[in-house]
Amino acid sequence: MKVAFRLLLPLILLLIFEVNGQRKKPPRKPTRRPPEPVEPTELPPPLPPGPPSVFPDCPRECFCPPDFPSALYCDSRNLRKVPIIPSRIHYLYLQNNFIEDLPEESFKNATELKWVNLDNNRIKKVDKRVLEKLDNLVFLYMEKNKLREVPNFLPPNLEQLRLSRNHISKIPAGVFNKLQNLVLLDLHKNELDDMDFNKNTFKGLKNLMQLNLAHNTLRKLPPGVPSAIHQLFLDRNFIEDIPSEYFKSFPNLAFLRLNYNKITDKGLHKNCFNLTNLLVLHLAYNNLTSVPFISSKLEHLYLNNNSIDKINGTQICPTAMVTFQDYPSSEMENVPRLRYLRLDGNRLKPPIPLDLMLCFRLLQAVVV
Repeated sequence: MKVAFRLLLPLILLLIFEVNGQRKKPPRKPTRRPPEPVEPTELPPPLPPGPPSVFPDCPRECFCPPDFPSALYCDSRNLRKVPIIPSRIHYLYLQNNFIEDLPEESFKNATELKWVNLDNNRIKKVDKRVLEKLDNLVFLYMEKNKLREVPNFLPPNLEQLRLSRNHISKIPAGVFNKLQNLVLLDLHKNELDDMDFNKNTFKGLKNLMQLNLAHNTLRKLPPGVPSAIHQLFLDRNFIEDIPSEYFKSFPNLAFLRLNYNKITDKGLHKNCFNLTNLLVLHLAYNNLTSVPFISSKLEHLYLNNNSIDKINGTQICPTAMVTFQDYPSSEMENVPRLRYLRLDGNRLKPPIPLDLMLCFRLLQAVVV
């Protein structure tokens, strides 16, 4: 028996050591899969070249319509770079690609371009040598790119410049000085604040009719807006105050949008919207508690989603409240022209005050 025990003892000790060793081993951690990238690490491949064109100078990655020889369609083809643009091209479509820059080589012969669409690409900056040679360019669309400032050396004959949905936080001094023909400037959904504007920012834009600065971070109305302006968009900023004489400088202003700001009664001067040519006024989603005084020529007024709890038609009526019979036929043009009024989303309750209806006799729709 002792002999058998002595023979089994080493085997028993060996088993004990193995068991203890297994107990001391740390448990294995489950392996984690690497996180998925936020954006694809590789761009989709460019589309294969199309069939040969009737135009020998047509880039194979683009389309040249046989019946429209002045147009070049290179849009939505997953392009990384701009092809060589033939000299005959007036209308160039490059939107919805992955272009990052505009090389001078691609545009060296394209001096007759009138229309360029570069929307929805990845352009961060524009070489001055590209744009300054495009003297005939009238429309330049560069929405939804990665620009951080307004491009310099813009062609002098531009009529429309669309730069919305970029990351623009800088407007270089004098960038608009030579753009006397520009009628539309769109800078909405960028990163502009009050420091980016001064009295000379828009100098040179003598014929500007539409200015869009919505979806930025303005706390004040921009100075130096051209007096020829017809349409001004300032929605979704942080504007609180309207200087009393600010809009008096714009005799042609007909359409004004100030929705989604922080405007209060205290921040409004009584006659700031009493403008002769103003036809449409948007003041929805602000902090107003009363209806501001308006011009008798205003036709559409949007005051929805404020904090208005009462309306005094006599106080806001731009003319004396008299019956139509009291108006001589020669003075009927003085009847308030308001036709559409939105008041929903406030603290008002029906019915609509009678004095409001007596004043604005031409109202066709009131939303409460």
